[in-house]
Amino acid sequence: MTTLAGKKTLITGAASGIGRATAMAAAAEGAELFLTDIQDEALQAAAGEIRARGGRVSVARAADVSDYDAVRELADAIHAEHGSLDVVMNVAGISRWGTVDKLTHDDWRRLVDINLMGPIHVIETFIPPMIAAGRGGHLVNVSSAAGLFGLPWHAAYSATKFGLRGVSEVLRFDLRQHGIKVSLVLPGAVDTPLVGTVQIAGVNREDPRVQKLVGRFSRHAATPDEAAAAILRGVRRDRYWVYTSRDIQLGHFFTRKFEWPYTLVMRFISSRATALQRKL
Repeated sequence: MTTLAGKKTLITGAASGIGRATAMAAAAEGAELFLTDIQDEALQAAAGEIRARGGRVSVARAADVSDYDAVRELADAIHAEHGSLDVVMNVAGISRWGTVDKLTHDDWRRLVDINLMGPIHVIETFIPPMIAAGRGGHLVNVSSAAGLFGLPWHAAYSATKFGLRGVSEVLRFDLRQHGIKVSLVLPGAVDTPLVGTVQIAGVNREDPRVQKLVGRFSRHAATPDEAAAAILRGVRRDRYWVYTSRDIQLGHFFTRKFEWPYTLVMRFISSRATALQRKL
């Protein structure tokens, strides 16, 4: 089992949502935290709250994970003063949905830059020093249910989340020889600030029907604290597949064991989504 007590732990996206909740939970378990997010003011507020609770935050520094030079600068600064880390958690990400005829090139590019290249930047700057240190460690990549299922309107988002899943699947085996474990987190519905801000290309979010769907999503969503607890539980138990809700775990089992029924179900959901879009 992997314990976070005393472990130097990097968490991206730590200013809000799952990242912030994970930082709070990791601090409560005794981790030494290295936090980053693009939102500096919110990041410093989160770090201040953790310190006020008795947690240890050695670094809280804003950085845009989509900017390789910024991530490299952050990594160099941390390694120069604190040495290699023990746990690296890629949590930062954004969401944008839409059908391929509505999504713009900038939509695709921004999602890829943040959700896929962001974690890759972190991996390529923080994992090699971890390997060189020879102490083992743990890499956590937060993908999504959209990295498992062909959800309607999620082509661009799923491209990044399936991509991160693929990276994790390879590193799961490549890093094993170095004693570095990998966990792939697959959140379903989680009630984070993204719920209120996610953009749907070609759809008016203020439409009452859309608001109704958002409200239904929030009522059935896990909280960020519940998602964070699932992540830390997965790390402690050295699990590769980490689910934040039972429905995603069962759905994943279903898709692996019953591929044809899964195809039928997803076709039905997609057709219903298309019908809904025509009304909006």
